[in-house]
Amino acid sequence: MFPDVDTRDANAVHTAIRGLLIDTFPESDAALFDATFAMVRDMFEGRFPGLREIDVRYHDFQHTLQASLCMAELLHGYVSHGAKPDLSERDFQLGLAAVLLHDAGYLQTAADGEGSGARFTYAHVLRSCAAAASHLPRFGVRYQELTIVMGAIRCTGPDAKIAQLYFNRPQDRILGAGVATADYLSQMAASDYPEELEILYGEFEQSDDYLGVPTESRLFKSAADLIAKTPGFWSHVVRPKLDNEFGAIYQHLARPFPDGPNAYLDAIERNIAIIAELPQSSQPA
Repeated sequence: MFPDVDTRDANAVHTAIRGLLIDTFPESDAALFDATFAMVRDMFEGRFPGLREIDVRYHDFQHTLQASLCMAELLHGYVSHGAKPDLSERDFQLGLAAVLLHDAGYLQTAADGEGSGARFTYAHVLRSCAAAASHLPRFGVRYQELTIVMGAIRCTGPDAKIAQLYFNRPQDRILGAGVATADYLSQMAASDYPEELEILYGEFEQSDDYLGVPTESRLFKSAADLIAKTPGFWSHVVRPKLDNEFGAIYQHLARPFPDGPNAYLDAIERNIAIIAELPQSSQPA
């Protein structure tokens, strides 16, 4: 499906994901997905009581839509290809709930004071888990299911090591790998990814400023530094994670499976080639 769905159009993304769910499990009523999608949309667009509209420009609602679409495609492929362990229709919907909420931690309440939600980059995974725990029970998500959703969200943390996380079922590990894979692939495959890197740096900078991290201790010293390190980040960090920690679950995005083209990986390789040629990438940090 990538890149045929306009991820700036929430209605189009909702329809596409719902279609993938129903195609995978024709008996599904999609109730949990529909309710969670509507709630997350209200959260990010400023219609949810007690929350401000999203005010970060990189981890915005479009990113959530992109990651959610990628997750739905991935799970559709996983189930359709008969992969093991089996995922149930409920697993599929819990996985969608996790990816929809995985960046809710960037949203702010009035009590958070001045400054954008980028300040909470360092803690956004924990805040996202809190949002899931607070709001999913009203849609019938039980305690044990909350641990599945929160476990999957935890896998998206930059320092998360899935091998060191505890999962009650092998299916829960698959959902965590799926959410983390969709998070990486969707943002790095986006057509505007090369242009968005300076915005991403700004979010890291705000978080470091909020925490009082000394300049010399920061992971990225400047936007140029982040841009210069991005090709290596893909080849030495993300791709090994995808292949090893996440079990190469991205292979279920290949069309045809298993050896056909993977539109997400192809788009990332194009973006990395563009980034490698950017003037900033040759500048010293």
